[in-house]
Amino acid sequence: MMSTAVENEADRATQTRTAVILPDLAPCESCLRGLFDADDRRYRYPFITCASCGPRFSILRKQPFERANTTLEPFEPCERCREELETEGHRQAHNETIACPDCGPQIEARGPNGKRLAAGDEALREAAEALRKGRVVALKGYGGYALLADAGNGEGVQRLRASHRRPLAVVFPSLAGVESCCEISELEKTALLSSAAPIVMLRGRRAVVEIAAASLAGMAGESFPIVALPANALQHLLLAETGSPLVMTCGTEYGESVCADDAEAPNRFAGIADLFLTNDLEVGRPVGDALVHEVAGRLQTLRCGRGHAPLRIRFEAGWSGGGVLAVGGHRDSTVALSCGEEVLLSQYIGDLDALPVFESLHRVIDQVSDLAAAKPDRIVRDLHPDYLSSRYAEEAPLPVARCQHHLAHVLSCVAEHGIDAPLLGVAWDGNGLGTDESVWGGEFIRVDNGTSARVAHFRPFRLPGGETAMREPRRAALGVLYEFLGHKMFGVDWLNPMKACTKDELQRLSTMLFRGFNAPVTSSVGRLFDAVASLAGVRQRSTFEGQAAKELEAALDGVDTDAVYRFEMVPQEDESWIVDWEPTIRDVVRDVNRRVAAGKISAKFHNTLAEIVVDLARRVGERRVVLTGGCFQNRYLTERALARLKSAGFQVFIHEQVPPGDGGIALGQIAWGARPRANEH
Repeated sequence: MMSTAVENEADRATQTRTAVILPDLAPCESCLRGLFDADDRRYRYPFITCASCGPRFSILRKQPFERANTTLEPFEPCERCREELETEGHRQAHNETIACPDCGPQIEARGPNGKRLAAGDEALREAAEALRKGRVVALKGYGGYALLADAGNGEGVQRLRASHRRPLAVVFPSLAGVESCCEISELEKTALLSSAAPIVMLRGRRAVVEIAAASLAGMAGESFPIVALPANALQHLLLAETGSPLVMTCGTEYGESVCADDAEAPNRFAGIADLFLTNDLEVGRPVGDALVHEVAGRLQTLRCGRGHAPLRIRFEAGWSGGGVLAVGGHRDSTVALSCGEEVLLSQYIGDLDALPVFESLHRVIDQVSDLAAAKPDRIVRDLHPDYLSSRYAEEAPLPVARCQHHLAHVLSCVAEHGIDAPLLGVAWDGNGLGTDESVWGGEFIRVDNGTSARVAHFRPFRLPGGETAMREPRRAALGVLYEFLGHKMFGVDWLNPMKACTKDELQRLSTMLFRGFNAPVTSSVGRLFDAVASLAGVRQRSTFEGQAAKELEAALDGVDTDAVYRFEMVPQEDESWIVDWEPTIRDVVRDVNRRVAAGKISAKFHNTLAEIVVDLARRVGERRVVLTGGCFQNRYLTERALARLKSAGFQVFIHEQVPPGDGGIALGQIAWGARPRANEH
């Protein structure tokens, strides 16, 4: 089996002149000192950089990384900058991004109507004043726009909340600010202070100081604060000017691409942004923020973005994937391209529901080919024929191979860590088309050299409304109840999903289930999470994918129990197993009837899932176990399953630099497309 090494950040930061494309790097200490030193000629200059920090990937137009090939090309260095460039030993020597107030890009403030309000330092002050007054500011960075509100002003925060259906992060001026509001681990501190400067989802602890009407809301509510430190000089200046942390979001709906077009921004943020703090530097490659969290004592990337992208994965010497292009899936889209012994994984693109995101997919594929200095000779896509990524592949003039979604998840983790077969892959997520054309999502896949087989899966149930059920956990709950109660489920009308539906809605949904019309069958653990969240009264409708599951995880914060629910393993004639969750759901319903707290129900459900993994691993008998798929972005589940597997003698692997969700399957598609195969089913 192939062996890989993901190029680490320290290696990247020390390379200043190389054909290897570095990600954008946060300002170094020397540049920060100069930024706030009145005697420095780049004092308060928002585009201060040096050879060790600053934009790289986001300003690149084409290879190699030279000023003439970046969006800084129109800004000819002045005489003083050129002197610094040519002085060996000077920290600006060989700095392709060098600029100063005399020759570099400039910032300006504009109103929602595009009217120019101020430039330079005055523009900065205008933006700070707007934030203090509770206004929303659209800030253009190297990789695109973000929306900001003053965390000390509840009005601005609430305006962002009201207009935006996605999680908010809080950007603090310094680590001390984060520590004053949140409990934070040493590993989380390391992530925040790194040159990648990602957004960090802290562990499930509540903030000890309230900020702006609970503006520390994370992806799963108040228990998961999402925090960051300034990622560029402009953010440092703005935070210093406001004197308060800033609430930040990319300004797009969940799953959309980051906005990077100056002409598009006023329309995209119409009715939301009161002021635009923009600049005259073109965005070469739109890239949003990377998102990471700590799990099992290591950092795990949830979204590959600024500071991480592009991610280079190196395979062992002698292995070659040729020119394989992997176009990923549909949600959290990324693409990957292999060239010889390397694979290049792109930044997060978005969900391919929207035409602009699909157009971004085309651009990113072209850009990845340019970065790798290679053209693909074949394409790997998902099995699902209706994914826009699949349509792209089928329309391309290249041979196409089709890789099953959950096998790609497993092989992604295998490729990231260079794991030797045989092994058992546990791939749990929201959905993915199976080889039997049903919707999978609770899969156990054995991988051997050149072979793979689905050795177990969760008991299927119907989802009334199909895709709509992803946004309404109550529908998943009704599908689960109907699977073993049929129309008798109406006899438990005191349950939360029943109470969340009108009589007409219940009638319509039950008809779908009875007739099997617009009610696809699924084995999805992600939808099982939704069902339990609905039954426990945590959430009935969601505004983004996975919200109910994240809130169910948040509900168990502070609960300490090893209790589990019942489940059964049902053997099949082909020597596989079906995981029967009916006893689990019956136990959940009984706990709800007894008014057991949602947090306790959540903990017992999570513990049960971990025991299912261990039970099945013992039955399959492979020593190596891979945990992958969107469900393993859940910290509690991952850590619990990992600990229980290790105590049972298994060697366990989880994702670290490659996302466990759909943002990582392109790498698995590359691994599948490049390896010998036999007896796949």
